[in-house]
Amino acid sequence: MPHTPLPPRHRANARSMRKVMTSAELKLWNELRAHRLMGLGFRRQFPVAGYIVDFACPEKKLAVEVDGSQHVQADAVARDEARTLRLEQDGWTVLRSWTDDIIGDIDNVCQHIVIAVGLGGASSRNPPGEL
Repeated sequence: MPHTPLPPRHRANARSMRKVMTSAELKLWNELRAHRLMGLGFRRQFPVAGYIVDFACPEKKLAVEVDGSQHVQADAVARDEARTLRLEQDGWTVLRSWTDDIIGDIDNVCQHIVIAVGLGGASSRNPPGEL
């Protein structure tokens, strides 16, 4: 999938962010990686439209953002809205999840992702032993 041009500094930042994940990001990544969630392919710290999204399913054009408490501040809310608008202009759907929701109810977060990509209310995980 072709990328929107991204300055080398941002690409290096994305690479380093993949190495240092928050506990919520790690928990969600363990559910998404290796096509574990309904066979969907996700990438982490993925460049889209000049931004780096936390998790992306390029095939379905779904961006999943993990938001912590800093995202309730007025300036952060405005930045998030502008970012979401820009991604939506490129045809992406943006799904935001709070860190507390990921840590406390990962099954519900996964279900929201499954619904967002149009796979309905099916079980959010593949049966054990299947990829």
